Formats: sequence, structure tokens, C-alpha cells
Amino acid sequence: MSKHHRYSGLNDAQVAESRRVNGMNILTPPEKEPVWKKFLEKFSDPLIIILMVAGVLSVAISIYEYAVLNEGFKVFFEPIGIFLAIILATGLGFYFEQKADREFAILNQVNDDVPVQVIRNGLTIEIPKRDVVTGDIVLLNTGEEIPADGQLLEAVSLNVDESTLTGEPVAHKTTNPDDFDPDATFASDHVMRGTKIMEGHGVMKVLAVGDNTENGKVFVAAQIDDSVKTPLNEQLEGLGRLISIVSYAFAVLIVAGRTVMYFTNPAIEFEWVHFLAYFLQTIMIAVTLVVVSVPEGLPMAVTLSLAYSMRRMLKTNNLVRKMHACETMGATTVICTDKTGTLTQNQMQVSDTCFYGLEGQKLGASLLAHTIAEGIAVNSTAQLDLSSKDHPVALGNPTEGALLLWLHSQGIDYLKLKESVVLVDELPFTTERKYMATMIDNECGKRVVYVKGAPEIVAALCSVFPEGVTRSSIDSSLMGYQNQAMRTLGFACAEIPSGNNVDLKDMSSLGDALHFLGIVAIADPVRPDVPQAVDEVLAAGINVKIVTGDTPATAREIGRQIGLWNENDTDRNIITGTEFAGLSDDELRERVGDLKIIARARPMDKKRLVEALQSNNEVVAVTGDGTNDAPALKAAHVGLSMGDGTSVAKEASDITIVDNSFTSIGRAVMWGRSLYRNIQRFILFQMTVNVAASFIVLAGAFMGMQSPLTVTQMLWVNLIMDTFAAMALATLPPSESVMHEAPRSRTAFIINRPMGWMIVSVGLMFFFFLFGLMWYFQHTALDSLTDMWRATFIVENKGFSSYELSMFFTIFVFLQFWNLFNAKAFATGRSALHFKGCSEFVMIAGFILAGQIAIVELGREFFNVVPLNFTDWLIIIGGTSVVLWAGELYRLFGCKRKNA
Repeated sequence: MSKHHRYSGLNDAQVAESRRVNGMNILTPPEKEPVWKKFLEKFSDPLIIILMVAGVLSVAISIYEYAVLNEGFKVFFEPIGIFLAIILATGLGFYFEQKADREFAILNQVNDDVPVQVIRNGLTIEIPKRDVVTGDIVLLNTGEEIPADGQLLEAVSLNVDESTLTGEPVAHKTTNPDDFDPDATFASDHVMRGTKIMEGHGVMKVLAVGDNTENGKVFVAAQIDDSVKTPLNEQLEGLGRLISIVSYAFAVLIVAGRTVMYFTNPAIEFEWVHFLAYFLQTIMIAVTLVVVSVPEGLPMAVTLSLAYSMRRMLKTNNLVRKMHACETMGATTVICTDKTGTLTQNQMQVSDTCFYGLEGQKLGASLLAHTIAEGIAVNSTAQLDLSSKDHPVALGNPTEGALLLWLHSQGIDYLKLKESVVLVDELPFTTERKYMATMIDNECGKRVVYVKGAPEIVAALCSVFPEGVTRSSIDSSLMGYQNQAMRTLGFACAEIPSGNNVDLKDMSSLGDALHFLGIVAIADPVRPDVPQAVDEVLAAGINVKIVTGDTPATAREIGRQIGLWNENDTDRNIITGTEFAGLSDDELRERVGDLKIIARARPMDKKRLVEALQSNNEVVAVTGDGTNDAPALKAAHVGLSMGDGTSVAKEASDITIVDNSFTSIGRAVMWGRSLYRNIQRFILFQMTVNVAASFIVLAGAFMGMQSPLTVTQMLWVNLIMDTFAAMALATLPPSESVMHEAPRSRTAFIINRPMGWMIVSVGLMFFFFLFGLMWYFQHTALDSLTDMWRATFIVENKGFSSYELSMFFTIFVFLQFWNLFNAKAFATGRSALHFKGCSEFVMIAGFILAGQIAIVELGREFFNVVPLNFTDWLIIIGGTSVVLWAGELYRLFGCKRKNA
């Protein structure tokens, strides 16, 4: 550090005043939501609300039946079942999210007690980072994290890793205005809190602390919950509205129809007391229909599906923190991703070497090879952490570290080479010179100067070139590397004759001794799995947009390597952060669909991009690992942080990609789409049953027919339709075929046309069959189904015998049982009997089958049943299986028509 400057810093009074005005250097932690509030939020689900209304109405009916009609306590089983469904649905969701919160540990938190060197009262002292104030003079050294935002007063070979804010691993900092980078995200003489000094040292004056720093602004923005509605929430709200409208319409129809029947029946003489009793009974029937039409198992099915997927997705390296994110990934239409660490490995590596005379060879034992290896080893400020021999880690400047890693991969011990020479002089790298030099005495007693830097600058210093190598050939090689967005370094050396005096600051003192050795190209390589993963999500109809702090050329080349950027793309598909900021909101919404790359992006650019896409009705997922990504992660429908990302990024995200792989994002999309399909299957199953049940109640209301199912029987039916069916369909495995479909529209209704047709047609077929069966049983006397064709018809309504009730109950259950298999096969293009990966489904189906047999054979008075003979069991199970075989024929011929 220069000794020409002496700083006094702040005095104690100035420190106190600065802290009073500008606050302490800490980030205000996010306010945690109370646990009770999180639990109550689960009751805001639209279907839960409808279910609670249905529960209250069911309680009213039960109280009337218990107090007025003198029926037993069993009338309360129905409302108890409804409220149990509510508690299970809300409780399961709350439990799994709380469990994920506990599992999701923030891997790193800001340490406010790290010591920082500052100058105060004319003295250099150490204070905790939390005590740094605006106006402080701070000393900066290699390896330290910058404690606050500030302006540099001095900078010596200062390079800063700004990847957590901009994605740029090396940003050169200087106080010389002539060397400022006009395209830099942050001014070249400014340094930011949370970034790290990779090499060099300096002095800065603090301009902002705590929440007022760029890091703090990002942290605060990440806490803002935009409460973006998920596509599933919107679609379930639509379903809730439809159910409410239809059920209320049916209820009004019952009230109106039965009232008209009362006044038009000539056999009834009007009496107020009689009419009020009749009208109250009508209201009870209408309310019963409303309760029957509500799919109380749907919230539980959604919760079970989400919870199951949440656990299984962890096996595909997706740690889900917010349950809704499982499904929302399936609706994603755009993925906004950063470059460094997500698409690339975030580790600079030697991509190609062009040492003339050693082309395509490993460094061997030749004199030239030794010279190159020695030059790289001694003319470097980086080090290697070799504590893990299989995975050495570069320390210091990433570019120089890449050279040492390359030497290590060649089997060369850089430390041994370094220790075998005597260091005579060094010339550090500066942006003015664009090269560095080291003079050594090697073990042969020779004095050698090694030079490394920008190839065009190093070549201009050289007098001797390998045979056949010219400046134009060097320029041609450089152009090829630069077109691939690689960083290039040129190497040269000179042997100094004994007695010659050399000043490294004046390269002309070397005379004609400097030999040009060659060029090395260094890049942050694309992760091997990324091109295929990007191709997969593009094929799934999902757009990908890169947001990076890198230069447009580098970003464009990465886009080309991963298959995103192609020859048809133009300047309309790429934009810089400065140009992006210059667009009005309307201009951005008009252009955002065409953008593929935003280069030189600032921290809040990605958040603005997300909001612009959302305003265009896109479902947006955001990937990121840096603090700069946190606002966008929070604002997106789904935020995906990387496993080795910053704690701020993880806190703002919904899912953490444990292995940092873009491939895992594709797996998350597949799980999300499959999960949504499973929810549709449950809706298809349960709404079919509800349609049949609602029409039975409606028809019975006008015909005065006795209900064939008791309360306890309906409790078992609801258990099948709700809990067991939800578990069975929630555990169906994901299908890769969903990745060949376009993303669904977020405005689409959750019941699509094929579902709607099946719900209405199958529901009505069940109704006509069951209604006909009810009517037949009430006008015949049957002891077995084998007597159906010989039974004597009875004109008057005789009601149901115990055996007939048992048969009707069993037939009703097995119709739903076989229809569960049809629901399983919905939209798969496969047979319902395809059970690969469906062991849980088979187990639950087996339990339903065994449960129904046990209840009929052993339930007796509690379930109002009597045992059936073996022949009737065979007839019922075989006869109702027509539901499955009809579905199989429909799928078989439907697929043939589709493929024709």
C-alpha cells in the first residue's frame, strides 16, 4: 500500500453521529410469521372454505335429525367425517411444510462479529463488522470479505469476486479513471458488501452500511412476499366456484320443484303447520344435496399428492421447502437462469493450450516443457489447496488458479518448481500494463524472466517467435478463442546473460531476448449435463432466459453452447443491463418474450424481468445461487436456489437444487406436471361419484324414495372416495411422457374437456343404473342376485330388505372401486392394468377390496348389513368390473383413432 497517504478517519463523536443517522452495519432479519398464523393460512384454500360451509350445514341437519326426528347419535358421523377431512387436509399440509422448514437449514449466515481494520482518530484499530459506520476508512486485504459499500481511495492490483452480486468472478478495481470499465455493473472504484478480495489490497471510504448497501437492498427485497397466486390455486378456485353454482342450482331446483308439487297435489289440503314441516324437510334435502356435491376429499388429495411429491422429489435432488412449488413447476412456461454456477461450473479451467512446439502434447521432460511449467508455477499469485488430492482447489485469482490446476493435471508439482528457484524480482499485473513478470534464478544457475498477460501485449514485447509463427497467426488464434468467449493469456520468457542488469518496469532492458512461447485459453466450462437438460425443457415448451453479469459476447457463447442461442437470433434477442434499464414497462412487456439473454445485468434486473413476464401471464421459475438473485427468487412463482448458493438465495427460494444441476430442474418439471395429472385423476374419480350421488338425492327428493345407504355406510364410502383414493392416486409415479406436452395455460379450467365428458357421462350412467336398481329392489323381494330374472314384481313400494341393502351397498362400492382403475389410467395412453411402479396403488386397492368384504361379512348391526353368499360376491365383483373393461375398450380404440 502506498505510504504517501495518511488518513485520520473518524473520531468518536463522528462515529456516534454516523451510527445515529445511518444505522448499524447489520442486515435487518426477516420477521418470522407466527406458527399459528401459518396454520390458519391453510384454511384460506377455497375448497377448504366450501368444505367448512358444508360441515356447518351438515351439523345443522344432524342436530335436526337427532333432536326432532329422535334418531341416534350416528347422525353426527357425517359432519364428524367432514371436519376430520378438513383437519387432515390442513394438518398434513402444515406438518410437511414445517418439517421442510426444519430440514431446510440456512447453510451460511452473515457473521457480524468478523474483525475489520479501520482507521479512527488517526490510529489503525480492529472492530467488529457490525460497528463499521458510514464515513469509516477501511483497510482491505486479500482474502477478506468487504464489510460495507465504499469508494476506493487506494487500490493495488485489486481484483474482487463479485459473483454473489453480479455473477462476475473477477472484477478489476482501480482508482485510475483511465482504467475504469464503462461496462462494469458497479463503478471500477467502488466495492460492495459481501464481495470478496481475490488479490491485491486497498483502502476504501465507507459510503453505505447495513440495509442501505447493495447487498442489504437485495436482502430486503428478497423479504417482500409478492403473494403471487399459484396456477393450482387459481384453478381450484375455479372448480370451487363451479361446484358452488351447480350445487346451489340443484338445491334451488329441489326447493322450487317440491314446493310446486305440494301446491299442485290435489290430495293435499293446505295447512300452515303441515306446509312448514314439509318445507323444512325440503330445505334439509336441499342442504343434503349441497353437502353431497362437495368433494371433501379433494383438499386432502391435493395435500397428499404434494406431500408425496415433496418427499420423492428429494431423491431427484430437489429439496422442496414450499409445498405448492411441487405442482407449480409443472405449470412453468419460462425459466430465468443465471449463468455462473448454474449453467457453468463456476470454476475457471484451461480449455486449450497453444504452446508452439508442444501442440497436442502433454508437458513432458523436454527443456521447452520445463520452461513453460516453471514459468506458470513461479509467475503466479495463486495457490492450490491440495488437502484433497483428488479434488485440488484453486485459491486466489481464478484465472491463475486454473493454470496451476492444469499443471497439476499434467502431473507437475508447482510447489516443487517454485521452491527450486530463487525469486529476484516481481512486477505485479495492472490494467495499465496488462501483463505481469517475475525474474528468478533457477537451479541451473541461470537468471530467467517470465512474462504473462494479454497475448497481444506480450507478443508486442517479444523479439523472437517460434518458426512459422507470426503476429497475424497469433491474432487469428486469439480471434478464434475470443469468439468462443474464452479468456486468453500469452506467455514469454527471456534468459538473462550473466552481468546484465534488468529492470522489469522497462522491458526494453531485455533487449532482443524475450521469446514468445504460446497462448492458453481459459473458460468457465458449461456443465456437461446442461445442453441436454436445456434441450429437454425447450422441448417441453418452456422458454429459457439467461441473466448474467458477464459480457454480451461471453453470455451469447454460453447460450450457443447450451443450445439456446442459434444462427437465427438477432440483437433483439439479447440486451445489456443498461439498455434493459432504459426500457419503459410497456416496452419491456412488448419485447420480453423475444429476449433470451440479459448481459451485464444488475441485481434488480432479474426481478423486473420476472414481473414483466408475469404481467404477460407467464408462469415463471427462477434459478440462482447469489445474493443478487434473491429478489427474483422471491418474486417468481417458483424460486430455485443452488445447493452451494448463498444463504440469502436459499432463504428466498421455494426449492433448493441440491446437486446444482439444471437436469434436476427438468426432473422437477416432470414431477410437477405428473402431480397435476394425479390431482386431475382424483377429481375425475370423485366428481363422477358426486354426480351420481347428487342425481340420486335429486330424484329421491321428487319421488319420495328411501335412501338405500345408511350413515355408517356413507362414512365408509367417503373413506374410500376421499382418503384411500387420494392416497392411491397420489402415489402414482411420474411419467416422462408429460415432458413432450406444452405447458398448460394458467387460465385453463382444471377439468378439461375429456374429463368433463367422462364425469358427466359415467356419472349419469352410474345414476341410471343405481336408480333403476333402487326401484327394482323396492318392487321385488330378492334373497339372491341369481333370483333377479325370476323375482315377482310388487306394485306397491315395499322398501328394502336387509339383504337388498347389503347388495346395493356392495354394488355401489364396487362401481367406484373399478372406476378408480379408470381414473388411474386417465391420460396415460396405457392400460389400467399397467402396474409398473404402482405398488402403493395396488396395495391400497387390495385394502379397499378386503375392507369391503370384511365390512359386509362382519359389520352386521353397526353397518346395517348381512353377509352375502359366495355366488352373489362373484356376480357383484364380476358384474361391476364391466366398468373397468368398458374403460379398457374405450382407451384401446381411442388410442387407435388418435394414432390413425
